[in-house]
This record gives sequence, structure tokens and C-alpha cells, in this order.
Amino acid sequence: MQRRSFITLLVGAANWPVFAGAQQKTIPVVGFLGATSPGPSADVAAFQRGLNETGFIDGQNVATDYRWAGGHYDRLPELAADLVDRRVDVIAAQGVASARSAKSATSTIPIVFLVSDPVGAGLVASLARPGGNLTGVAIIILHLIPKRLELISELVPQAREIALLVNPNQLTTEGMMRDAQQAARAKGVQLHILKAGSESEIDDAFAALVRRRAGALLIGTDPFFDSRIDRLLALAARHAVPAIYTFRDAPAAGGLISYGPSFEAAYRLVGVYAGKILKGAKPADLPVEQPAKFELVINLKTAKALVLTVPQSLLARADEIIE
Repeated sequence: MQRRSFITLLVGAANWPVFAGAQQKTIPVVGFLGATSPGPSADVAAFQRGLNETGFIDGQNVATDYRWAGGHYDRLPELAADLVDRRVDVIAAQGVASARSAKSATSTIPIVFLVSDPVGAGLVASLARPGGNLTGVAIIILHLIPKRLELISELVPQAREIALLVNPNQLTTEGMMRDAQQAARAKGVQLHILKAGSESEIDDAFAALVRRRAGALLIGTDPFFDSRIDRLLALAARHAVPAIYTFRDAPAAGGLISYGPSFEAAYRLVGVYAGKILKGAKPADLPVEQPAKFELVINLKTAKALVLTVPQSLLARADEIIE
């Protein structure tokens, strides 16, 4: 799941003297365990807005201690253990791998996650009654693959071969591939699965896409890809491949089209839940939230560069059109 989200210029505890050690902590600390890389983002601002709504202002009466894995999931257990050692008051976990690492690291510190299928991932017993020390926000991502395939097929109707780029190291990859294959058969198009779990494999995947002459590309939802969106956008532009992404930051940065949940809305809810827990609420008593807002974003400038005519039917349904 997940994307270059929860990314901020405030990259670590070194920038916050107030939580240099557990003994020096004078205000509550929210530890954030991110699977992506640090950098400016509207999503972290939305997270902070959620905290603000519950009366917490970062740097005044709460501090945020960020830990970033940079897409390297093997680092998450160590980063989670570090946050536990610092005795943070609540952990916000980005994605399934982060949430699982946090859960393995502590059974007492409350954890607020942002994942796609918390029940299937074994994080909570149910959405209504999560139980234990975890709750959070469940975003519908994985089952949107058929919808994204439908949208890219509508935008590029001549594409009879479509590629799906997935990360083989992601826990949800099997489900994405299964949904995409079923959708491709229903549409009568051939689907090529491309796998990339490292920088070099991304380049190799695009080389394979060109060799197979795929007419369009679906970028799978994955924090590793989200943290390397600039690279993906550059390769898609270089090879003139129409690609559809999950989140609006891709077309905002020059990608063609995206369809997925509003992560700003989701991260605001994560901030709200973190604030409620800081005020004394128990994770077991907070049902998992499911934001229902989805966004279709189209970049007309990129469509023109790819010599694509965007159908009026798509333009009429778009939540945002970038010109």
C-alpha cells in the first residue's frame, strides 16, 4: 500500500531535541514508522491537521518522531524496535509491512495503521472490534486494480497488451496479480506481469515492457514504487508508455492518469485517531475507519505528449484535470 505518503521535511529525532531520549520527554510523542522516503508531502500535513482537530499541535504540545525505511522493508523491524525503545506514546504505521513490524515490536504501545486489508493481514480481529493495541484506517486499494485497468483501456483503446508492474516483496502482490488477470480476461486483453523490488529491476521491467510492446502500464500499489515515483514517471515518459497510477501525486508530477483513494482524507483520520489515543482512548474501542472518497485525476498535457485523445466520458468523470 501506500505511497510517498507521510513524507515530511522533519525526518528524524535528531531534529527534535525534546525527544532525544525517553527520560527527557516532556510532551507526548507520536512515533511514525514509514515504509517510504522522507520529503515534502500534503499527506503529512493532513496527518497533522488530524492531530490539530484533537487539540495537538506538533512542536507545541506533541512531537512527531519519524522513521523511514526508504522502501527497504527489511529495515522496518529495527526501526519499529527503535521507536519502542524511545517509549513513544503511539505509533502511526504506514502500510502492512510497517504495521506488522510495529505489532511484533510491542503489544502495549497503541498502533494506528493505514493499510488496505487489516483483517486479511492479521492486524485486527475485525473492523468493528479490532481488539488488542491496533486500530486505524483501511483504504480500499487492492480491489481497484480492475477499475484502473478499465480506465486505462478506455483511455488507450488500441492497447491489446497491458503490463502490470508489481513488487514481489509486497505482501499483497498475489491478490493484485489475481485481480488484474481476471479483469484482463474479462476485457479481452493480454496481461504481462512485470516484477521489480529494486532500482535496477525497475529499469529491467521497463526494458521488458518495451520488448513485449505493451500498449499501456498499470503501476501496482506499493510503498517502494511510491518512494520512487520520479523514476517511474521518467521511464514512462522516456518510453512513451501510457501509465495509470494509484494516487494523484503522479499526474500532478507529470504522469498520465491516476485513480484511487484520497490519501489526504485517510491520513487526516490517522491523525485524528492518534490524537484520540493520546487523550486516553483505547485502540480496541476505536473501530477501523474506511474512507470512501476516490479520485480520478487526468493530466491533459501528458496525454497530448503521448498523442492520446481523452474521451469526453473520462473527462466528465474526472475529479481533477491538470492542463
